[in-house]
Parts: sequence; structure tokens; C-alpha cells
Amino acid sequence: MVENGSAPTSGAVAEARRVPPFGETPLPQTVAAAAALRRLGALLLSLEHPHPAVDELLARVAETEQELAAAVAPDPAPRFGANATPDQRVYLDHAFDIGAFNPCFPEYVFDHLDEESARGRITFPLNHEGPPGLVHGGFLGVFFDAVVQHQSCAVGLSGKTRSMDITYRRPTPILVELDFDITRTLVERGIESTARLLRAGEVLCSALVRTVASPVDRLATVHYGKRAVRG
Repeated sequence: MVENGSAPTSGAVAEARRVPPFGETPLPQTVAAAAALRRLGALLLSLEHPHPAVDELLARVAETEQELAAAVAPDPAPRFGANATPDQRVYLDHAFDIGAFNPCFPEYVFDHLDEESARGRITFPLNHEGPPGLVHGGFLGVFFDAVVQHQSCAVGLSGKTRSMDITYRRPTPILVELDFDITRTLVERGIESTARLLRAGEVLCSALVRTVASPVDRLATVHYGKRAVRG
């Protein structure tokens, strides 16, 4: 396992990559930067006193921000839909492993994934702390939504989240490897997924997630604008 849960995708996910993607693949630079920003964020949150390295960092960040602002599309709206234009921001594939390229999302790894069930592991970083040593409850909702949709996209039937009911049973620790599992069922109005987060077999929290059920070929086609060709 790399960083806080990234690992090579499972066979089911690799199979899903053969269908049209749900957006563009993130740049390798973006993936590397996400991991670095996550580590840096944890260090900044752990500082007890001002440090000159942070002042130097802020100066460099201001310069980098100026350079990148001139390099991105001028319109921050996502390049999506029939009226997409090259002036809009390229939209990255959010179906799989969002935390690998966006440090605001949790990282995780699947050890098993099929149409009916899935299981894996996650370690929440310091960046997701709420109460001392514990995960903020809102990040648990983001985590459940991400892994449930990841599974459904991987097996070829997914859609928008309709509702999510979370039950908090025990405090969830940061910096500890935890297990998760998902039971997925097709129902009359879509998909119902029951996901659990566990530590040494004890359930910490669970979520019942109800989503729309749409075939992948309806969700991932020409609706997502391609990355602009460099001139």
C-alpha cells in the first residue's frame, strides 16, 4: 500500500477502464502533487510554532500560483456536456480513486470487488481529524459515497446518489489501518449498498447508500470534453 491507501487497481476496476472514462485521466504530476500536499498538510497541522520554512513555502506557492493561473483554462466551469468549449476546465474522472489526485478526498484500496460485494482498507490521515485523534464525521460520508460509487462504476452500473443514511457506532481513529466492506443489491428504483467501516472486526460506522442505476455507456461517452491538444 502506498501513501494512505493507494494501490494498483483490482481486476474489476482495470476491466472498467476499458469502457469510455467518466472524464479525463489525471496527470502523473497531479497524482504526485496530491500525495505531497497531503503529507505537507499533516506536517503543517502538527507545527507548534512558526517556522521559516513555511514563510519560504508561502512565497514559492504565490509564484507557482501565478504561473499555473496563466496555464489553465480561463473558464473554471467543467468541460462537460454538448456545449463544452476548450475555454472550460478539463474534468477529471471521479469514478475511481479520487483521493489519488485530489488530497481533499480519502485514499483507499480494494482487496476484492465484484457486483455483489467488495472489501478493502483505508487509513485516514491527520488532515481528516475532527475530535482529538478521530476522523471528522463528514469525511466518513465522503468516504462511503466514494467507495460505493467506485464499486458500481467498476461493475458497469452506477448513477447519482439519491440518499445516504450513516450510523456512527464507535469513534473512528486517524492514522490506523481500517477495513471496509460493501454489500450491493439491485432494487426496483436503483441500487442499495450497505457499507461498513471496521477496526479489528468491530463496526465503527455504517452507511446505507441509495443510488440511481444506469449502464456505464449512458454515463461515460462524449459528454466529457477531452483534454486540449497542446499547441
